[in-house]
Amino acid sequence: MQDFSVITDWIHTFLLDTLGCPSWLTVTIECLLIGVGLLLVYAVLALFYILYERKICAWFQCRLGPNRVGPWGLMQSIADMFKILIKELIHLKNIDKFLFALAPYLVIIASMLAFAVLPWANGLQVIDFNIGIFFLLAVSSIGVLGILLAGWSSNNKFTLIGALRSGSQMVSYELSVGLSVLTMVCLAGSMSVGDIIAAQERLWFIFSGHIPAIIAFIVFLIAGTAETNRGPFDLPEAESELTAGYHTEYSGIHFGFFYLAEYLNLFIISGVASLMFLGGWMPLHIPGWEGFNDVMNVIPGLVWFLAKCFFISFIIIWFKWTFPRIRIDQMLKLEWKYLLPINLFNLVLMAIIIVNGWVL
Repeated sequence: MQDFSVITDWIHTFLLDTLGCPSWLTVTIECLLIGVGLLLVYAVLALFYILYERKICAWFQCRLGPNRVGPWGLMQSIADMFKILIKELIHLKNIDKFLFALAPYLVIIASMLAFAVLPWANGLQVIDFNIGIFFLLAVSSIGVLGILLAGWSSNNKFTLIGALRSGSQMVSYELSVGLSVLTMVCLAGSMSVGDIIAAQERLWFIFSGHIPAIIAFIVFLIAGTAETNRGPFDLPEAESELTAGYHTEYSGIHFGFFYLAEYLNLFIISGVASLMFLGGWMPLHIPGWEGFNDVMNVIPGLVWFLAKCFFISFIIIWFKWTFPRIRIDQMLKLEWKYLLPINLFNLVLMAIIIVNGWVL
């Protein structure tokens, strides 16, 4: 399997030894390179996901989708990006200007921090430490603060209702997301992202964790869809009731930040599902099938990771364009009366399996 740490070690050695940079300057340059790289990948993935969903939606509805800008409409997202960049920022009266301007940046920062923890390939990861999963869950929960501030600071009853809906939804479904991840952390025996992937070298957790892993995967998909405010859990942005929900009063690039964060959160949820259940960048290995495993190892880890993320994203997009929007009471009832008890029981069941050594 390809190891990208060779490239990162070469860059470090080139800056430190060949160019003779002091250690503080070397670290600063490497941090700048990582930051620029993250921003570029962040923007490109967001543009891709916008087109990806629009094409899938068109396919479900027997339409062509975007087909005007570029061949097969492939440049439509880029055209939309330039359009939103030149849109005027409308300045409103009777709002909390500081919090109104701060809110979209909090949403972007939360998704960027979570985005940085994802392992793209062997050696291609910004940071990996012994509480990586805990850090991922912690920083991803910051985004709800931006949404609440956006709704409250806009001084609009529709945005406030949308923010309250989103806050209750995200806080509720974070429990199911966290418990599903905790179930797999118990199976892995570590919170380190690298250790979790290494534990799936022989067999992915979705196969080795028996029924509790499958239950945790299904619950994670449902809770992750609700966590990202996507249909059928898109009540905070219900157009027929709240215009556009918590970001009704935003325009231009500020609205674009919310728009980008929504699609990047879709990728982050897919990446975490890939990491916890499908081995992350680890190829598919079947014990005893050495020839098959050698063939799978030829495929780069980066391809494996992206393919798994796009597959899980397809399932989440499928949810949105299949099921109608549910009511707020139905949404909260699903979490507190069904998903949470199932998750707690599933966690105990996984603990029993681990203690008795029944893991494949």
